[in-house]
Amino acid sequence: MINKISASVHEAVSVIHDGATVLISGFGEAGSPIELIHALIDHGASDLTVVSNNTGSGHVGLAALIAHRRVRKMICSFPRTSNSFVFPELYRKGEIELELVPQGTLAERIRSGGAGIPAFYTPASVDTPLAEGKEHREFDGKKYVLEHAIRADFALVKCRTADRYGNLLYNKTARNFGPVMCTAANTTIVQAAHIAQPGEMDPEHVVTPGIFVQHVVHIPEPAHESVLIAENKKYPW
Repeated sequence: MINKISASVHEAVSVIHDGATVLISGFGEAGSPIELIHALIDHGASDLTVVSNNTGSGHVGLAALIAHRRVRKMICSFPRTSNSFVFPELYRKGEIELELVPQGTLAERIRSGGAGIPAFYTPASVDTPLAEGKEHREFDGKKYVLEHAIRADFALVKCRTADRYGNLLYNKTARNFGPVMCTAANTTIVQAAHIAQPGEMDPEHVVTPGIFVQHVVHIPEPAHESVLIAENKKYPW
């Protein structure tokens, strides 16, 4: 009988190795897998390339992973937000790399990676510094830039509900990057607030099929990034 439930977050992330490329879901705090990221800090993997919408906030979650010097390079759309302090400081010091990608392009690069499409053309960055050094082509009189798909060794994703087969449901906007990241990773590790019993999940409602998920961890009361920041928390506690 298939059962992808892991005993703990630490067991689930123990497969992540030094030098890995890791997709991390989230749009701000919505969909950010805080517990998995903190377990990754405890695990100790380093020299990581992380692909995410932003670079985290405060000193928790992704920001804490960066603060512990575990991330060599960030690929993201928003390297600085209202509560992001860690990444901007390290970047100004030249201690971390950045690949800046427009948000729609980032989502499509990940989706393409999951769909087996190696590259695509987009007008998003034409005539900007982000297009420098990239192949250009013209279609119907309009210029486009070639962007390559993103695939990763691992994905860390937060969902609302999962079953033992790895089928996933998300909570509203927390759905954001999770579904495409699951398809674009060799190994997908998910934290779920609720574990559904067999037959409880309507197949017509499943967003991510279990074939794209390898490990599920039950986190019944996941942390909220904004609450941790308001309490001036720093990980490790």
